[in-house]
This record gives sequence, structure tokens and C-alpha cells, in this order.
Amino acid sequence: MEKITIKATINAPIEKVWLYFTEPEFIKQWNNASPDWHTPAASNDLTVGGKFSYTMAAKDGSFSFDFESIYDDVQENKYIAYNIADGRKVDIIFEVVGDTVEITQTFEAESQNPIEIQRGGWQAILDNFKELVENI
Repeated sequence: MEKITIKATINAPIEKVWLYFTEPEFIKQWNNASPDWHTPAASNDLTVGGKFSYTMAAKDGSFSFDFESIYDDVQENKYIAYNIADGRKVDIIFEVVGDTVEITQTFEAESQNPIEIQRGGWQAILDNFKELVENI
């Protein structure tokens, strides 16, 4: 499987970045790739072998799905690795650089959608995360 990497530099302390990235109350606020989608439900057991599940839904009610994964590795404030329910792997590195945190996400592409659409969707979600953390 081809791997896709996305990045963002967040102007906030690592503790805030980690909290907003992992707590369901915040995940529901940033986990959407476009304004016409939202995440009405999220749960997260942030432990190795633990599961997270985010319900992603069109705001008009026309479509929804659960994005579910199992954690392979969790190193607080540093690293997360998980397997998506379809078997693809995701790695997320949190690196403190001065007063910022650089997030690098690498994920295995799926075969149904073009690479650029996948990259764009995941990047849009990460950009929403950045916007939320920096403005609350």
C-alpha cells in the first residue's frame, strides 16, 4: 500500500495539543474534512489494544459511517500508532519544536479513492485541528 504523509505545526504547548487530539469532547469539534460534515459521537480508549470510534456524518443526514481503530502504540505527548478497522496502519508523531508542536501523520492509502483526495481530506481534518487548538 502506498503511504501518504501530512503535517501541521501547531502554535500551542504539547499538553494542550495532546489533550485536544485525544479527548472525545474536542475530537467532535475538529474531526471533519469539510463544513458540511461533523462528528456527532466519539469514544477513545487511549491504551495499547484500546479502541477509538468516531461517527462521521453529513450534516444533512444523508450519510454517516464509523471510523474505528485499535491502538498499537501510545507514547504520551510523543507518538500514536493504530490500525484502522480495514487493516491500514497510521503513525502520528508529535514533536516539540520551540514553542510549537509539529504533527506528522503517515497513513496507508486505501484503493477506492485517488491519493490526492485522501491526502486532501486527511490534511483538511488536521488543519481543522490546528485551527481549534490555536483559537481556544
